[in-house]
Amino acid sequence: MKRIHYSWFILIIAFFSIIVAGITMSSSGVFINSFEKEFNWDRSLIALAFAVSLFLYGFSGPFMAALLEVAGLKKMMLGAMATLVTGLILTLFMSQPWQLVIIWGGIIGLGASLFLTVLSPYVANHWFVKRRGLAVGILTSSTATGQLILLPVLAIIIEQFSWRHAIGLILLLSTLMFIIILLFIKNKPQDIGILPYGQEEELEISQEPHKKNPITIAFSGLFEAIKVKEFWLLAGSFFICGLSTNGLVGTHFVSYCISFGVPLVTAASLLSFMGIFNLVGTTLSGWLSDRFDNRWLLFWYYLLRGMSLLLLPYALAQGSLPLLAIFTIFYGLDWIATVPPTISIARKTFGTNKSGVIYGWIFASHQAGAALAAYGGGLIYKFFNSYTWAFFLAGVFCALASLFVIMVKKQPQRQAQPE
Repeated sequence: MKRIHYSWFILIIAFFSIIVAGITMSSSGVFINSFEKEFNWDRSLIALAFAVSLFLYGFSGPFMAALLEVAGLKKMMLGAMATLVTGLILTLFMSQPWQLVIIWGGIIGLGASLFLTVLSPYVANHWFVKRRGLAVGILTSSTATGQLILLPVLAIIIEQFSWRHAIGLILLLSTLMFIIILLFIKNKPQDIGILPYGQEEELEISQEPHKKNPITIAFSGLFEAIKVKEFWLLAGSFFICGLSTNGLVGTHFVSYCISFGVPLVTAASLLSFMGIFNLVGTTLSGWLSDRFDNRWLLFWYYLLRGMSLLLLPYALAQGSLPLLAIFTIFYGLDWIATVPPTISIARKTFGTNKSGVIYGWIFASHQAGAALAAYGGGLIYKFFNSYTWAFFLAGVFCALASLFVIMVKKQPQRQAQPE
């Protein structure tokens, strides 16, 4: 019987690690009302903590990539998961809003960063030669998988018991993953005497790329990118992408539904169902990005997302579950469908070798938009006692993003330099 290559075990562990980090971040929406009721905290302060978390994990991504090259996969995964565990334990004992900002915004944001930004391409590039694209696709889908499975479970636990029991479940899963990482993760295939999956013979690898400090490489990529118009157009559109997805919908959708009388479990289930259609939409988007002009794909993705965000306030005001279901399906299909075309345009514009670092900075822009929407949504609710203006403005901004991407110059594929 043919043995399973160890690369697949590494992928499975990374997959479940990303699920745990992803559900920690996406669970923020189901805790807002609980924190508000128990501690009498201002909702804008609660939203600020989640905004700091989104911003920090996005902007630390390029530096996490640098640290991976220096410290190795195992130490980085252990450190990141231990940081998540620490943040979750401290959450159980917090009593002041500034503690939430430090714990959830700082500690948990840093802990989630490695798993939700650069772990997927790192594992794929170092452990796979064949099926590398499949590996990235599987790991990318894991965030949606965690949201799909666990958000309704967390909502039920909160309703039946308390938010502390829900945090306890995430803490238990995080601790379990720490133990599994400690026992089974290896830094690279050569550590256990094998080659990456699909590689037939040992290759002589030049050490030249490692002479530079990885942090220097990250900043040099940024300095090169800011001279190119396409970088600003992609970063601007991705800023709006983050604003209109995990920043606004991921953080405030559940609370918005609750404000119209939708039960917590129903609202969390609607958000989790988006995960199903997210998997379908992103996979289909990857297929389409190989066959059609990526600029026009992004144009329609942003425009249609904007229309769906304008539909949501009407659906909630009418109390129409069919319209909410339509929104859930339509928005879910479009949630991260923008990622494959954006990566493709970055690769064609900057070349394969440099596009990874530059995409990291484009993703940082995504998280800056997410942070703005997470905090801004809380402020809008504070002043208007409603999220309607937040969702309306997000829909308008999506229309603006569709204009950004269509202004990107169409370029032929740039070839990578030999590795």
